[in-house]
Amino acid sequence: MAEKKLVGIIMGSDSDLPVMKEAADILEEFGIGYEIRVLSAHRTPNQTSEYAAAAHQKGLKVIIAGAGGAAHLAGIIAAFSPLPVIAVPIKSKSLDGLDSLLSMVQMPPGVPVGVVGINQAKNAGLLAVQVLGASDSQIQDKMLSYKRKMEEDVIKKDQNLKSKLK
Repeated sequence: MAEKKLVGIIMGSDSDLPVMKEAADILEEFGIGYEIRVLSAHRTPNQTSEYAAAAHQKGLKVIIAGAGGAAHLAGIIAAFSPLPVIAVPIKSKSLDGLDSLLSMVQMPPGVPVGVVGINQAKNAGLLAVQVLGASDSQIQDKMLSYKRKMEEDVIKKDQNLKSKLK
């Protein structure tokens, strides 16, 4: 039986895949099913709006949208979908992703979009896991384990540093 897809990962161009793959990698680590698509707010507006409007009917629970430049993808998805949308600003050539970041965080009232840092698709994946974990105790337990592992790793690094400085 195929894994149930709970997260949609959308990117404005296939050139965004190296960044957006980090979200997919996190979801795989947590055993969360996802689908990944290239949709453009500007070049495929009809397909993008259709995808967004139907995403919840397909069983998706969260959408992660990565785009660079004008970066309207997350906003268009949020305008048509009742699902939480997490935006990933992609670093651009001209303004290093600041243009993308600003266009994502300046959404009008009534169309919320959560935004992570520039090229931080890993954090978008982790935020999607946390959103899903709010209503799924198994996912939440995995997130708690993930956080404990991060804590243990930092404690080990601190102990190693202390031993080197003696």
